[in-house]
Amino acid sequence: MASIMTNPSAMTALKSLAATNKALETTQARISTGLRVAEASDNAAYWSIATTMRSDNKALSTVQDALGLGAAKLDVAYTAMNKAIEVVDEIKAKLVAASEPGVDRTKIQSEIDALQEQLVSNAGAASFSGENWLSVDSGAAGYSATKSIVASFTRASDGTVSVTTIDIDITTMELFDAADQSGILDSTFTTTGAGAVTESVSTLDITAANVDDTDISDMIANVDVALRDLTTSASNLGAYKKRVDLQADFVSNLMDAIDRGVGQLVDADMNEESTRLQALQVQQQLGIQSLSIANQNAQSILSLFQ
Repeated sequence: MASIMTNPSAMTALKSLAATNKALETTQARISTGLRVAEASDNAAYWSIATTMRSDNKALSTVQDALGLGAAKLDVAYTAMNKAIEVVDEIKAKLVAASEPGVDRTKIQSEIDALQEQLVSNAGAASFSGENWLSVDSGAAGYSATKSIVASFTRASDGTVSVTTIDIDITTMELFDAADQSGILDSTFTTTGAGAVTESVSTLDITAANVDDTDISDMIANVDVALRDLTTSASNLGAYKKRVDLQADFVSNLMDAIDRGVGQLVDADMNEESTRLQALQVQQQLGIQSLSIANQNAQSILSLFQ
């Protein structure tokens, strides 16, 4: 039946064109954003997962910065510790020279004094971001013998999150402690010779009254003990530094993996979308033509009244 009130062909063509336009808008949005799931309405589950993982990746980026800061602190302490080993080694050599008969101990002591000043200077300068792990004051407010470096951010299967740290005990690597002189270089020892002096590596004086060869031998032995402690501390710092470097590499790789995983969920396949765009554009043009033809069919009724 021909009717001027209802045009089924035009209605069908219009509905088809509307569907094509809607699909075309979706495809154009994916191409412009590069995302298949840009909003929760696109896919609520994938959008929720992607949003959570992006948030976690930002947290991991902060962890990466913290690891960089921790690595810098360790590197400063390690550098100063190595220099301390070199200087203490020089002091040990001077003491051995002082044990020889007939040497001028006053001149040797002047060289030792310069080396001791260098030890104090190096330890005091081993500071990064306001923290010094080698020259401390254990009696100061807020002092902690354990230094923590943020190492990771973890989300459990039940959704709870936690931050883990790498804890470093600095009590075995402190060179100077202003509170109780318990550091490697300022802890005291007493010689057993005629001088019977009580000194530390940073204060020993071979020109003190009544210092004899036995006292100097005791000094050499205690300096050698300090040298072994310094070597052990340097080894520990090196191990911590290696661990932080490995953790930093892991966090970097983990962030990349999360980015790839999120991309698999929400990124648009640009090859597929570009192909779909071309097909929809053709469908749109055909739909417009079909609607035009359907509208023209109704006008043919006018010929009957001429």
